[in-house]
Amino acid sequence: MTQILWTPTPERAEASTLAEFMRWLEKERSLSFADYNEMWRWSIDDLEGFWSAIWEFFDLRASQPWERVLAKRQMPGAVWGPGMRLNYTDQIMKHVAGREDTPALVLQSETFGRCEMTWGALRAQVASVAHHLRQMGVEEGDRVVAILPNTETALIAFLATASIGAVWSLCAPDMGHVAILDRFSQIQPKVLIAQDGYVHAGKMIDRQDILAEIAAGLPSVGQFVTVPVVGELPAGHVAWDSLTQTDVAYESAQVPFEHPLWIVYSSGTTGNPKPIVHGHGGIVLEGCKQSLHKDVRPGDRYCWLTSSGWIMWNSQWMALGQGATVAMFDGAVNHPDMGVVWRFVADERLDYFGAGAAFFSTCMKAGITPREEVDLSALKSLGATGSPLSADAYDWIYRDVKQDVWLAPISGGTDLSGAFVLGNPMMPVRAGEMQCRALGNAVRAFDPEGNELIGEVGELVCTEPLPSMPLFFWGDEDGSRLHDSYFDTYPGIWRHGDWIMIDEKGASVIYGRSDATINRKGLRLGSAEIYQAVEGLPEVMDSLVIDLEYLGRESFMPLFVVLAEGQTLDAALKDKINGAIRRDVSARFVPNEIVQIAEVPRTLSGKKLEVPVKKLLLGGDPERVVNRDSMANPDSFDFFVDYANRRATA
Repeated sequence: MTQILWTPTPERAEASTLAEFMRWLEKERSLSFADYNEMWRWSIDDLEGFWSAIWEFFDLRASQPWERVLAKRQMPGAVWGPGMRLNYTDQIMKHVAGREDTPALVLQSETFGRCEMTWGALRAQVASVAHHLRQMGVEEGDRVVAILPNTETALIAFLATASIGAVWSLCAPDMGHVAILDRFSQIQPKVLIAQDGYVHAGKMIDRQDILAEIAAGLPSVGQFVTVPVVGELPAGHVAWDSLTQTDVAYESAQVPFEHPLWIVYSSGTTGNPKPIVHGHGGIVLEGCKQSLHKDVRPGDRYCWLTSSGWIMWNSQWMALGQGATVAMFDGAVNHPDMGVVWRFVADERLDYFGAGAAFFSTCMKAGITPREEVDLSALKSLGATGSPLSADAYDWIYRDVKQDVWLAPISGGTDLSGAFVLGNPMMPVRAGEMQCRALGNAVRAFDPEGNELIGEVGELVCTEPLPSMPLFFWGDEDGSRLHDSYFDTYPGIWRHGDWIMIDEKGASVIYGRSDATINRKGLRLGSAEIYQAVEGLPEVMDSLVIDLEYLGRESFMPLFVVLAEGQTLDAALKDKINGAIRRDVSARFVPNEIVQIAEVPRTLSGKKLEVPVKKLLLGGDPERVVNRDSMANPDSFDFFVDYANRRATA
């Protein structure tokens, strides 16, 4: 059994929102459970009972009730909440009353500095922007898109769009214009909101020419709204500030439970990005359920370090929907040094801070010790996602960040705008593990034949529908693209594409993407185990492993490593790397070759591009296996193109 790193005090456990929910279930529904796993089993067996309990416990708002919680229990094709009429934005605005002068948002931006926005100001600006969108001709179902950083502008524009029943979609300003057009051209937006530049790592990034190309590529757009930072307002454009000043009352269009709320996208690194549509009601329910697992409540100060192009941008509003103050960070995480984010956490007295696993690993590799450098006394909870958090990173957090903090990594995806496995503030934290399966999520590990595995690595599947699963993919008229994405392996069961091990307690470990599986002499392995062994060495900053399974030839597995400054990949270091793999993983997984690289290619959300590199090295067309505009570091792919050419001629 893995080491326990943290155990909640009885007082902390009983004060959690999850404990409060359990007491409510006992009082209102006469339901009591021996342990968390028993409650989890109830939540997936009685889906209607569970989700109706979430609705009532969180006092959610609807102008018309549902006829039934779940009218069709199947995948794909589940039908949730028929008859209900509601609006996502109402669930946030209900927190304004009596708190008009309390901060709803705090922003720390390289471009704009620090500012706060009260709940009253948020409601007023949302109402004003919604009024102007209506004047522009935006109606229910129309798409409003934006190219904005993680600032209050994006949130206000989103809530205004949702409040009138239009559909929101957002891209980060650092994305390439091809990647943005690949996304927005599929959904034919009516309005585009964009910022013409931003400051990153102390440098002004001018996006005027790129935005002009994007505008030219979206003929459906009838109105352009610009946040001018670099230049003058382009002819025919409307200034963002002019939309926020009109004094009108907040009102919301009441829409069906499954009315589209937003469109988010798959990474788009291996093909045209999938435009994934989620609904008002499903996102409301999932956000409330998530708040139980994150233990977020009114008055908390919450931050998830995210770009506006990642699903974690959307997840921030889970906290806002609970009446928490959301702190937004817009800037480079390493400028002027790796301590800048931790100073933000300390200065803003955050209760909860989350980030991609890569951020914590980079901090660990950089050797910083936040507990010695800043005051983290207010910090109660830490979250991580995006890729598996190594056991070494768990140790670093408890040694060098804060000993008394609840660390709760999560794993889920853009696809369902939620998490499958995550935290429980009433349970101990063990190194390398996620504490539990999410309430309402029937998460299992399956073997290739569809048998459930306990204590063994298998495919992550979900055997029951969730209200936040995609309603559809935009433009996928017959549903074939959605079916092929999730349901082609196990009929009627969602296959997510991750390797997972779930033990008898319900705790889990994610082992990486199942479509980048390593298969050496019949033994399958997720790449995360190799990364943990290799990146645990102080000489190695980052790594990428690719298993090439050739037809008619013996497989070949290269390991690519990014070394710490001043290190050389000589025979001694190669022996040390191989030794770490033999010791921590298995001799079967010693690579055929170790190659030094400058950086690992990653998506905009920080995931390693294992599959595109694998396809390239197996002979794929460099122009087709990856969309460079969807990469965080597109130039890093050049090395692998050269490497593939060298191997092809060797």
